Amino acid sequence: MKRIIYTIFILNMLFISCASRKDLVYFQPADSIILKTTYEMNAPKLQPGDILAISVTADDVRATQPFNPISSYAGVSGTLQSTNPFIPTYSIDVNGYIDFPKLGKVKVAGKTRTEAIDYLKSEVSQYILNPGISMELRNFRITVLGEVKTPGTFNINNDRITLLEAIGLAGDLTINGIRNNILVIREQNGKKNEYRVDLTSRNTLNSPVYYLAQNDVIYVEPNGARVQSSKYTQNTSVFVSVASLVITMISVLTR
Repeated sequence: MKRIIYTIFILNMLFISCASRKDLVYFQPADSIILKTTYEMNAPKLQPGDILAISVTADDVRATQPFNPISSYAGVSGTLQSTNPFIPTYSIDVNGYIDFPKLGKVKVAGKTRTEAIDYLKSEVSQYILNPGISMELRNFRITVLGEVKTPGTFNINNDRITLLEAIGLAGDLTINGIRNNILVIREQNGKKNEYRVDLTSRNTLNSPVYYLAQNDVIYVEPNGARVQSSKYTQNTSVFVSVASLVITMISVLTR
């Protein structure tokens, strides 16, 4: 009888997993690692399919009108601000070009947003003295899946977001998430590339995917305890508990 009770106790313990501190703590110290990642080195590149909101400004407002097609819904003033939803938008075609007023086809794919702004500014300067260029990436989004509290796709207001911020948007990893093998899937030049990141190491801060690009997908794998628990239904757990209670009562009554 004692052996039976002991066996049931072991079965119940299968549902409980113990994790060491090194499995859970982020960015554990390592003296040999030098942090050298900069945003400028890893800024995302514009890609075909991206949607850009672009406006041109100058001291002479009338000179900018050919470059700023105004929507009929923009209002009487036609003011172009960075938060105005009526700023003209341009989709990057499959060859990496946008069709920009007066300039025609302009290739921006493969450039960072800053590089594209500088390039457009130099081109518009042929027509306007000291122009200003405002550019926003309207479809920058990332997806976080797996063992996080709130998985989903998140729209980002700017093109500068880190892996840590993305995980924060998803509510952080659950206790069942594997922290040393985070998968980041990134599409570059039409090809999907996979990167593995160890959040328990400070070297994560040097990862090429520490700064995310548009449409990145982050996947957090479940640990062994999570996988093991998925094999059992709620009814199985109830059955083990009831069996344990019955055997305990039989043991007491037959003493």
